[in-house]
Amino acid sequence: MDTTKNPPKFKYKLTTAYDGTQYSGWQIQPNAISIQEIIQDKLEILLKRKATVVGAGRTDAGVHAMGQVAHFRHDEELDLFRILASLNGLLPRDIRVKKVEAVPEDFHARFSAINKEYHYHLNLNFVQDPFNRLYSWHLPEKINLDLLQECAQLFVGTHDFTSFANEAKAGAAARNPIRTIKRIEMIPEREGVRLEFEAGSFLYKMVRNLTGMIIEVAKGKRDLSEVSEILAAKDRRRAGRAAPAHGLFLVKVEYPKDKDEG
Repeated sequence: MDTTKNPPKFKYKLTTAYDGTQYSGWQIQPNAISIQEIIQDKLEILLKRKATVVGAGRTDAGVHAMGQVAHFRHDEELDLFRILASLNGLLPRDIRVKKVEAVPEDFHARFSAINKEYHYHLNLNFVQDPFNRLYSWHLPEKINLDLLQECAQLFVGTHDFTSFANEAKAGAAARNPIRTIKRIEMIPEREGVRLEFEAGSFLYKMVRNLTGMIIEVAKGKRDLSEVSEILAAKDRRRAGRAAPAHGLFLVKVEYPKDKDEG
């Protein structure tokens, strides 16, 4: 059937969570196992036909999610509880679909999103809890938390984030590298702190690159004055190394209807 001329009548939203440790990230790619591919394959088994799962955004290899969102189309109305239970019965235990919802035709997991929230976890203990090692960046050396907080606030607001985007000459960064970060908060945790990033959208690897810069300042390896210079340079090479993937979580993707209900 030509789905471009006769698109399936029904559209469904999936809210998913996953431990990204064993995967190449969300997005399907050759010679690697991705979250998107696994969910899509299991969905096709249940629907007995080809399905395309479209995500709200890609997460890198090793990055985790508590609230990744995706959508797919189908030409029949589905029993939402049954499809939820059946999908989770087929999926590996480190990937879960938390909710399945029917959504309007104009819903798009990526383009309808109005807000995203990421958390980056920093373990500041001298000795790291082994059960925490896959979900936080271990920083046993001295970190100046006042400097960390001060540096983070320099990125809040509207800026050209070319210097903090991988693939700056391709995709979203090439079209428009300007983003507005609504907040970056430092929240105490049992073994350290987490940085909460909230914005309408982010560029590729932007949160990890910002975190890497913030930590370099907090360690005393960079000066606060360099932040404005690096933003103005529009050069990824100036910003230093990205924070490791395994400390990052995509926590929430919000849509207009979510705000209305709130």
